[in-house]
This record gives sequence, structure tokens and C-alpha cells, in this order.
Amino acid sequence: MKHLLNTLFVTSKDVYLTLDGENVVVNREKQEIARYPLHNLLNIISFSYAGASPALLGACAKRDIGFAFCTPSGRILARVTGESNGNVLLRRTQYRVADELSQSCRVARTMVFGKLYNSRWSIERSCRDHGLRVNAEALKGASAKLKELLPIVLEESDLDSLRGLEGVGASIYYGVIDNMILNNKEVFYFRERSRRPPLDPMNALLSFAYSLLAHDCASALESVGLDAYVGFLHRDRAGRASLALDLMEELRPCVADRFVLTLINNRIVSASDFETSETGAVFFTDNGRRTFLRNWQEKKRETITHPYLSEKIQWGTVPYIQALLLARYLRGDLDEYPPFLWK
Repeated sequence: MKHLLNTLFVTSKDVYLTLDGENVVVNREKQEIARYPLHNLLNIISFSYAGASPALLGACAKRDIGFAFCTPSGRILARVTGESNGNVLLRRTQYRVADELSQSCRVARTMVFGKLYNSRWSIERSCRDHGLRVNAEALKGASAKLKELLPIVLEESDLDSLRGLEGVGASIYYGVIDNMILNNKEVFYFRERSRRPPLDPMNALLSFAYSLLAHDCASALESVGLDAYVGFLHRDRAGRASLALDLMEELRPCVADRFVLTLINNRIVSASDFETSETGAVFFTDNGRRTFLRNWQEKKRETITHPYLSEKIQWGTVPYIQALLLARYLRGDLDEYPPFLWK
């Protein structure tokens, strides 16, 4: 599928990207060090401060190749896209639903339901696979609490109350995530969520995974004609892709969090993959970032049976499938938006 074509990750901090014919050219100190055909690419994600030429950005926009500028730690600074070719009627419906709080809540509560459901099954997966190495009592207790929240979330009709329930669920889940970390606990531990900047390697991993997932969700939404910046749970804020954040909520536990736990528990990452700044912020080394991205791409190629469609798909297509289902709901083809329920 087109959505699984190569993503070019530019991990070096000092390279500048230019256009030469139909190729992306990677330059360091005005010397060409690599080139890649544009027709092989779906996305370019750059972690370099040096930037890219206007000609390259224009070529990517014309060819519908997403281009994202990120800090070396993975925080998205800007995304470049071409002229919107989405269905104007679909977007007008999206805006009307977003303006009506009760309709927004109807969509948002299914996404929050998906997040809490997947958080619960992430916990259950750790109990099942590592029952003798984890605090099963604490994990089972958290799972039971999340299960109790699920029917309450589906009945909620107020956005503020829904956000409160989501916060309670997130607190329960993050309260036991340290129990799911099995190896190298002196380096990888979780006390609390810290962002901008992350203050320990676990938070650095989570932040980087969330940034990549948010980019994939924004690209998926735009590919089906939706506006990634107009959300239902996350309200409008300048420069924030609110609908992408909505969509990624249900995918955080099963896509990002489980991936991070796999990196740690399988000893794919180690203390040498991180560095600490004078301010206490923890970031990837260049090698650590490359290790993460290589495994991230491999994970996206693995297959899973979609719980709603009952068809085998690759993990990398999950945001696109969910974006399509959301578009179908907004068009009136589905009675409810079906969240991705992993198990």
C-alpha cells in the first residue's frame, strides 16, 4: 500500500536537504553525501536544524509527500503539506460536529473508550506474558478499575466530564506502567509523565514515540480529506493538530507504549542511547535515535487482524484505517465511530 512506502528519516543534526531533478539530495558542509528518489517516498521527517530548500519543500507539496520538521528530541515544529484536496462537504460536516459540543462528545467518548480499553489490555498483556516477573496484584487492580470506567465513559455526554474520566483512567494506567518495565530498572523507570523536556529515559522514549504517532495520525486524517487541526476532544488551539491528537489517544497504549516497553524489555535500548543536558533534560544520542527509528519502521510492517474489519493489516496502516472509519461516520455511513480495540 502507498501508506507503507518508505519514510526518509533525517537523523543527523547538521545536514541540509535540497532538490536535484526528481531526487532528494542530502548535503553536509556543501558536500553531497546521499540522494533518494522522490517517487519512493511518502514522508520525510527531519531532525536536523539545518533545514531544507524551498524547491524541495515545493516538490514535496506538489507530490503529496509529507514533510515534518522536528527537534532532535522528536518534538514536531512544523509540517509542510500541499494544497488541500479533501472533500469540502466532509470538512464542513467535521466543522459542524466540532462546533456542537454534544456531537463532539459523542465522537470523543468512543476515542476515550478505546484509549482506556487498550490501556487495560496493555496491562493484561503484561500479566499474561510475564506473570511471574510483575506485581500481578497491582496490575490486576488497575485493570479492574479501568474496566469499571468503560461503561461510564460510553454514557458520558459532557466534554469536561469526559476529560475528567480520561484523566482518571490515565492516572490509573500511568500509576502501574513502571511495573511493566522488566529490565535495567536503574535506568528505565517511570515515576510520572514529564514532557518538554523529558527528565528520564522512559519519558524520552514515550515522547519520541508519541511525536511519531501524532505525525502518522495527522497524515492519515489529511489523506482522507479531514482537517487534522479541528478536533473533538482536543479543542482548537493555534498550531495544534487537535484531531490528530484525538485519533492517537486510542492508539497510545497499543502502538506507542507497548513499542517502548518492547524496546526496554528486549534490551534493544540501553543507557548509552541517551544523554542528559545541563538542565536535566534527557535526549537520544544519534545512535539511539537511529535504533528507535529502525525498530519503529519494522514494527509498522508487522501484521495484525483489525478488530472491526476482521481483516489482516499492517500496524503502519492502523491510523489510516481509523481515519477512514472516522470519515465514514461523519458522512453518515456508520452509526458510531468504531475505535481501534486491541487485544
